Amino acid sequence: MPELTGLLQSRRDFLMHTAAGGLGVFAADLLATEQALAQVEFPSPATSLSVTGHRFVQVTFNVNGVSQTMDIDPRVVLVDVLREHLALTGTKKGCDQGQCGACTVLVDGQRVLSCLTLTAGLDGRRITTIEGLAEGDRLHPVQAAFIKHDAFQCGYCTPGQICSAVGMLAEAQRGHVSHVTEDVATPVSRLSDDEIRERMSGNICRCGAYPGIVAAVQEVHSGRRAAQLWEFAPPTQSATAAKEAGHETV
Repeated sequence: MPELTGLLQSRRDFLMHTAAGGLGVFAADLLATEQALAQVEFPSPATSLSVTGHRFVQVTFNVNGVSQTMDIDPRVVLVDVLREHLALTGTKKGCDQGQCGACTVLVDGQRVLSCLTLTAGLDGRRITTIEGLAEGDRLHPVQAAFIKHDAFQCGYCTPGQICSAVGMLAEAQRGHVSHVTEDVATPVSRLSDDEIRERMSGNICRCGAYPGIVAAVQEVHSGRRAAQLWEFAPPTQSATAAKEAGHETV
């Protein structure tokens, strides 16, 4: 037993000395790192954030008919520039991953997802947001059709839906085909409802206003008046009687 006790003490002493030695090496290494960092000259905040520094690029582009020149971080995406720097908050930030389409805008007439588009690559380009579609007090035909067909509920996705519809109709005029186009060798002259659904499938409406959206786009595309998918419910007999009696119902 005395020999076993001595063996346990020796083992305990060995572990304690090993741990102490390890901590000593770690502390020495940490001290050396701190001393090395203390000798490095970091730029001042004013220098590192200066718009003339190497971390910023100058971009000139046209937004809704107005020329804009900005010094921006090359990592900034278009949706943040529109909302945070230009106060064009009609463009919405939804998923921030290019999956919902709420941030859709037009660049040189083509629809893009602004949450995935680096602003630094748009030098010399023409950008149109939902605020730039109308001409004064006259709404764009797609905007007017959305209102007519009640093609929205909460309205959060609506700016992206409208910009996407405008870009999609222009794509159809240029002869672009889709996944459901039956004859890709023949130019698309008329879009079916299935074509519109497929071409607008990148824009999600969580309220489920898809029937109104398709009807609005179809009316603008075909030039024919589409049937409204909604109407005011006729008053009930009791409500009519109460109104005639001068009483309002809740």
